[in-house]
Amino acid sequence: MRFNGHNLLAILAAAVAIYLLEFVLFGLIISADQYMAMLGVNADQLHADRMPFGIIPPILAAIGLSLAVKWRNAPGFMGGATTGVWMAIFFAFAASLYGFVYGSNNETFLAVNLGHFVVCYAVAGGILGAWK
Repeated sequence: MRFNGHNLLAILAAAVAIYLLEFVLFGLIISADQYMAMLGVNADQLHADRMPFGIIPPILAAIGLSLAVKWRNAPGFMGGATTGVWMAIFFAFAASLYGFVYGSNNETFLAVNLGHFVVCYAVAGGILGAWK
């Protein structure tokens, strides 16, 4: 199933992969107390009511990665994964720096966020590059 040359099933699979990797990292590996400490917030400042919107960023990222892989003409898993790494560093991680520079995020969260974006976007880009 394609739309404007983009495989919609591949985009969905990439979004699900990002979402699952983020769940493993931020839901299973890092405890709630560690997460709050890295963000510099307490439990009262978290917004559990916003959790249903958590699928939106992975979907938007997968769509953007699909565009980048296509524009870069980087087919195959490695071509897509490389595109994903570049997009993670120069866009996703760059945007997340605002929370550190102007917010309360600490250096640990910055490092975790960089690693999380690189892994998630590399896997998603690889899926998009490999899936024809």
